[in-house]
Amino acid sequence: MADSKYVNPFATAPRGGLAGVFNGIAAWVYDRAPSMDAAYRKHLSEYWAPKNFNTWYFFGSLAILVLVNQIVTGIWLTMNYKPSAAEAFASVEYIMRDVEWGWLIRYLHSTGASAFFVVVYLHMFRALLYGSYQKPRELVWVLGMMIYLVLMAEAFLGYVLPYGQMSYWGAQVITSLFGAIPWVGEALVELIRGDYLISDATLNRFFALHVVALPLVLLLLVALHLAALHEVGSNNPEGVDIKKVKDADGKPLDGIAFHPYYTVKDVFGAGFFLLLFAFVIFFAPMFGGLFLEYDNFIPANPLVTPEHIKPVWYFTPYYAMLRAIPDKLAGVIVMGAAVMILFLIPWLDRSPVRSIRYRGPLSKALLGLFVVTFVFLGYAGYQPSSQLLTLLAQIATAFYFLFFLAMPWWTRIDRVKPVPDRVTAHA
Repeated sequence: MADSKYVNPFATAPRGGLAGVFNGIAAWVYDRAPSMDAAYRKHLSEYWAPKNFNTWYFFGSLAILVLVNQIVTGIWLTMNYKPSAAEAFASVEYIMRDVEWGWLIRYLHSTGASAFFVVVYLHMFRALLYGSYQKPRELVWVLGMMIYLVLMAEAFLGYVLPYGQMSYWGAQVITSLFGAIPWVGEALVELIRGDYLISDATLNRFFALHVVALPLVLLLLVALHLAALHEVGSNNPEGVDIKKVKDADGKPLDGIAFHPYYTVKDVFGAGFFLLLFAFVIFFAPMFGGLFLEYDNFIPANPLVTPEHIKPVWYFTPYYAMLRAIPDKLAGVIVMGAAVMILFLIPWLDRSPVRSIRYRGPLSKALLGLFVVTFVFLGYAGYQPSSQLLTLLAQIATAFYFLFFLAMPWWTRIDRVKPVPDRVTAHA
């Protein structure tokens, strides 16, 4: 028997026809798990979201969509993949050539990895744009950054599994970076590889981590990220706290129910995204070598080094920073610090307003320069090294860190506009 504090809303619903069947099932479930209805109300039908969400707010739901795609297609790929140095490359070719619709599943997964980072980078930029990391959403940002770290590890491990030329040499370069750590470096490299060289042991442990361990961690972090968000509420382009002005029933006057209003909107955004996604998969799955390198269609050969070893595009900004520093250990520290400094943004930003709409010209100019710098670093990391490119990468790396390290100063002195008490612009 359900607790008396719960009243089954389906108990008196009509029972005739198809709707009656669903009402009956819903009433049966509710009697046995009434808290499911409470969760539904808290996170969907009575989760009051600001009514002025714009296009930038599609990317959170799109990230979940791509995550589901990666999990589903990954499960299908594991049915035919063999994590063995002798068979890995051949098994991928078998999936592409002989498994029914295997080529589509593989491209959905490989293109999905790049799509994941496109969506995540835009999602992070939206947070920078509207100050979505400021109090009380610091935990939401930190959990999001943990998702980003796990996603980077997951992408790297998956990149090695096809065991083509770039997979092998990319793994060789990245794992060898840990050797720069004093005293424990060599032992750590051997632990990561499972052997002295990239071998069967490496592929087996990378496969286990990529397929089982990291996806579980990723799903847990996503759940915590959403739970933390729903505790404090979503930010909005105005940067206004909608919880300050409520009606007699406690509903924010500038809020609307996430379901059905934003779920319908997200379905539209997902449809548009899937059209672009399908276009890339069917007409440009390698995307000119950005999503799948041409060298990775050649079996791994430890005796032949590719002309230009480079990571996938979503790692190239950090790879450019690594190459810009002459000392190996210093380069590894700079590359790691470039990611870890992002965790500190909620405490580095001292601006009294959240949204870029009410910030001054200094904030807008510096944020624009930061985006240009990050894109340039991505380009520099993808190109063969040269003296000029290294110099420009060093300048860009210096600006990258100055942007964050000087943030407490320039966010405090920047002129800001008065922020309205309520939402003034509707989507």
